[in-house]
Amino acid sequence: MNFRKTLLLLIICISSTLKPNAQQLNLPGFDDQLWHFGFALSYNNADLYLKQSYTPLTSDSLQSLYVNPASGFTLGVVSSVNFTPNFKLRFAIPSLSFQERTLEYTFVDLPDTSVFWTKSVRPVYLDFPILLKCRTNRIDNWAVYAITGLRFGIDMASDKGVDNSTPILEDQVVKLQKTDFGFEVGGGFDFFLEYFKLGLELKLGVGMKNIHLNDNTTFDSPIESLRSKVWTFSITFEG
Repeated sequence: MNFRKTLLLLIICISSTLKPNAQQLNLPGFDDQLWHFGFALSYNNADLYLKQSYTPLTSDSLQSLYVNPASGFTLGVVSSVNFTPNFKLRFAIPSLSFQERTLEYTFVDLPDTSVFWTKSVRPVYLDFPILLKCRTNRIDNWAVYAITGLRFGIDMASDKGVDNSTPILEDQVVKLQKTDFGFEVGGGFDFFLEYFKLGLELKLGVGMKNIHLNDNTTFDSPIESLRSKVWTFSITFEG
C-alpha cells in the first residue's frame, strides 16, 4: 500500500511540473546527444516457472508443490546510446538485483497426515541487460516507449557449493545454477523535466534456461525444471 501511495504521489508531482507551461520545452537538445548516463531504482517481484516431475507414489509422496513469489529491489547504472530520437540501445554496467521466492511443499507422511515444508531461494544477480528502446516522438515534455532485449545474470549469492548430502531436511537447500539467461519486454513513459529525464517503466523478464541444480534430494526430486520470471518496476534518472 505504501508503494502504491508513493507511486501515485510521484505521478502527481510529475504532472504538476509538466502542466503550467506547455509551450516551454525542457531539455530541447536531449536527443541530439549520442550518449546518456544515469541510474535506476527498481522494485521487483520474482516468481518461477515450475515444471514438476512425476515419480511413482511413495510413503512420503508429494501432495502439492507451489511457488510463492516475493518482492525485492534492483539498483543499476543506466547507459543509453541514441541512434535516433526514436531508437536507442540501453544497457546497465551492471545492475544488482536482490530476489526471493519460496517453494512450498506438502508431503503425505502417514494416512490422513500431511507434512508442510518451505524452502526459500534468494539469488543476488549481477545483471547485464542489453535492450532496444523504441520511443515515440516527444509530446511536449513526455513520450511513450517500448523496450525489449536480452539479459545475462550471475548469482553472487549462489548456494551451488552447499553440501546437500546431510539427512537433516532442515539443512537441505534448493540450489540454483550460477548463471541465468533470458529475454525482457516492457514499456514506459519518459518525462523531460528541467534538469534531467525521468522514466517510469514496467517490464517482464523470462528465463530461457533451466536454473534448477538437481541434487536428487527430497526437495529436488519433484522438480523437473525451474525458469525465472521477474516483474520489475523502475524509476530511471538520466542526464
